[in-house]
Amino acid sequence: MPMAKRDYYEILGVERTASDEEIKKAYRKQAVKFHPDKNPGDKGAEEQFKELGEAYEALSDPQKRAAYDQYGHAAFDARSRAGAGGSRGGGFHDPFEIFREVFGGGGTGGIFDELFGGERQDPGGARRGADLRYDMELTFGEAVLGCEKEISVTKLDACETCRGSGAEPGSSVKSCSTCGGRGQVISSRGIFSIAQACPRCEGAGRLMDKPCRSCHGAGRRERTSKIKIKIPPGVDTGARLRSAGNGEGGLRGGPAGSLYVVLHVKAHELFQREGDDLICDVPISFVQAALGAEIEVPTLTAKAHIRIPPGTQTGTVFRLKGKGVKNVQGHGVGDLHVRAHVEVPTHLNAAQKARLQEFAELCDPSTNPQTRSFFEKAKDLFR
Repeated sequence: MPMAKRDYYEILGVERTASDEEIKKAYRKQAVKFHPDKNPGDKGAEEQFKELGEAYEALSDPQKRAAYDQYGHAAFDARSRAGAGGSRGGGFHDPFEIFREVFGGGGTGGIFDELFGGERQDPGGARRGADLRYDMELTFGEAVLGCEKEISVTKLDACETCRGSGAEPGSSVKSCSTCGGRGQVISSRGIFSIAQACPRCEGAGRLMDKPCRSCHGAGRRERTSKIKIKIPPGVDTGARLRSAGNGEGGLRGGPAGSLYVVLHVKAHELFQREGDDLICDVPISFVQAALGAEIEVPTLTAKAHIRIPPGTQTGTVFRLKGKGVKNVQGHGVGDLHVRAHVEVPTHLNAAQKARLQEFAELCDPSTNPQTRSFFEKAKDLFR
């Protein structure tokens, strides 16, 4: 007895009410999992791949799906018998054709090539070098004011002897006869074709009469380079600077990659940064806060003076316009916000305590209006 076919919805793992997009998404996920190129020699995966293609073709076509929902597999069996002798009748397409249609077409640089290794470039041609990353630590001042730093980077650079070709100067380079310069050889296994790196040229697609003695045919050599990096004013942690041409050297005359410098800024003892603005907490004495005073405060580049009015409270902020950080995009300069903190005297001697007691006796409710207001509000909680 032939084995009964599984339900198409069950094969794709979707509900019978699934939308067209849900069906396509389910097919894509399962087809990648069971594609023969991913499972060489696995007959079970091969059968599941074919089963998926059959299920997807039936459910992705509105008319076929309606017929299947009404009659089940019998709908296609009857159409197949009626169409016997024709080109395809009511049968199903090649599962590989369905796969290529869904994934963008094999051999054209689409998703099919990316998943299963389709060749998209000349293996023996020039290739750009890889990009590199360098993490740099800066002081707060270096970041907000800008500076120039010199770093050492050990990387693969194009060989000076062969200029990246890998061949000894004066020797010849020819295309590999085994793979025809493609870098891959194709082997057939039943109905499937599998591409593998050419064993003769090791995937390069070319052969050298004499490899370069300096780099042994690699075309690149490890070298430590000194690179100067200009840090613009206003950068902050996470900023990334690109130094073109300072990545790894290219292959066979290809251009070098880029060096990306990722910045990490140390915290400052006095300043906090919020965007392009700076915040500085400055202590003032009890007397300065009560009577008023002119005090000296630090900025990024010099000193400045601010006027403290009589009766200043903790948390009062004074703004110094244009004394913040220069915007890294050139959109002006931020401000410096000086936040006052009234310092309470400690370690008082007997004379000081006596004078403060005298001062306290001279005070009335109008001297400390915030205290009076607070306790008047607090009374409402206990009524």
